[in-house]
Amino acid sequence: MQREDGASSCCPLNDLKRLPECDRKLGPLKFNHVHTVLVDVAAFNDGKGPLPQRGRDMWNSNFVKSPCSPSSLMIKTGLMKSPTQTRRWDVISKQLSALAKKTAVSVDDVKDAIIKYNPKYKSQWSFDALYSFVKVMPKEENNFTKLVPKIAALALKLPELVQKAIPLLRTGHSASITLSQAQISCLLANAFFCTFPHRNATSHNAEYHNYPTINFTSLLGQWSQLKKEKLRAIMYYFQVVTDENTKPKGLVTFERRCLRDQDVSDWRNCKEKPPKLHVTTHGTIETEGTGLLQVDFACSSIGGGVLGSGLVQEEILFLMNPELIVSRLFTEKLAKNECLIVTGCQQFSLYSGYRETFEWVGPYEDRLDRDEWARLKRQILAIDAVNYKHRREQYDMIRVTRELNKAYCGFKRDGHNEPDIATGKWGCGAFNGDPQLKAVIQLMAAARAKRGLAFFTFNDEKLKQGLQQTHHLLVTQGTTVEKLFGLLEDYCAVQQASSGSHVDLFEFIGNSVRPSRSQL
Repeated sequence: MQREDGASSCCPLNDLKRLPECDRKLGPLKFNHVHTVLVDVAAFNDGKGPLPQRGRDMWNSNFVKSPCSPSSLMIKTGLMKSPTQTRRWDVISKQLSALAKKTAVSVDDVKDAIIKYNPKYKSQWSFDALYSFVKVMPKEENNFTKLVPKIAALALKLPELVQKAIPLLRTGHSASITLSQAQISCLLANAFFCTFPHRNATSHNAEYHNYPTINFTSLLGQWSQLKKEKLRAIMYYFQVVTDENTKPKGLVTFERRCLRDQDVSDWRNCKEKPPKLHVTTHGTIETEGTGLLQVDFACSSIGGGVLGSGLVQEEILFLMNPELIVSRLFTEKLAKNECLIVTGCQQFSLYSGYRETFEWVGPYEDRLDRDEWARLKRQILAIDAVNYKHRREQYDMIRVTRELNKAYCGFKRDGHNEPDIATGKWGCGAFNGDPQLKAVIQLMAAARAKRGLAFFTFNDEKLKQGLQQTHHLLVTQGTTVEKLFGLLEDYCAVQQASSGSHVDLFEFIGNSVRPSRSQL
């Protein structure tokens, strides 16, 4: 749907600014009251690499409860003796040490070890996905029996690698955590062996009910073909991080941002005009969008169904970049004015397909440069769209404004030299979002944030053409965000009065903005 003269105001992808070009001066690594650093900052700044920061164990509601905490206890009961308490880590380390010493480990060995320190789940947890995975994997790729001892040895390094309590990134508080990739791999090894205490109950009154699951119980049970592909990606990650020659040595930062009331945009009085836009049917956010701020079409519980049955954009992103999974350990469910930005995570794998056709294709060698804090120059933004049970629910300005503020929370610049944004059909799959409406919302948020936008339509040619035409019209007519906001108010009113028939948003905007013949 380009204009008849073929004109377009869209730009080539190379015109957008990427992280390597931003050249942001970070200065020495530093911590403060809202930035917790789990590596020794002085040693790091002296060029000694990411050594663990010493600190205290914290066993309260503001911190991750560590598997190796002295406060993590198990009650042992005997037939003839009264109940006794024992440190849970003593049991964990005994079981994992036994696995680490084996030359070959079976699934039964893994199951028995995990149940020893999670006895109450003996009859509830299934390991059939792990059993089936080992059976169906081709021999040339199946290194499970030799890899598991290495994962166990990595998990056992927790008291050595993570010596300082990890704060929770809680709702309503802007804060960030920087960890080494070695620390992340150790934490994920513990997640694989389901060692995290107080993280298995999911009822509404459970202590961590507002956090995603982190222990791998749901990934290891309930076999499906998709679980096979997930486990291939996860096991390959562990293969890399347990090899002395390939284990990564950088840092990763997880930042929770809350949009304060004073920062919420007044969309009715926003004078910004449309941003720079590149729109394409080809390519993906994570590949062609590398170096841009890459949007994760997130669930409010970060990572969505990555450890369960889910396998859409967010889950795939987390499987290709498994370090993202550790965010589930400390990130409380996102509120309507919050996002999570991850800087420095590494891509380990390649994939093909989507949902039922998803397949782990093989290894990926990440060649991105690192910044002054040894973080790979990759930035991922997790923003959750509203999940509409009925599609027509989204044509309501309260919900439209919620999405505008959510996108702006993520797009809002934190400095003067920020990369442009790579995004696409945010919330338009299982969440039933209208691709045209979501495109306009993200265009407005990017304009307000003064950042360019690369929009990947995932083979949707009609959306590409419509967005190109609409952007060109908005640019040539000098349409402001406030004008667009008013048009969305009118559009929602028309949709609600349309008795079930759908009104095309791009056509509505075109008819409203395009000058009439009498004005030409």
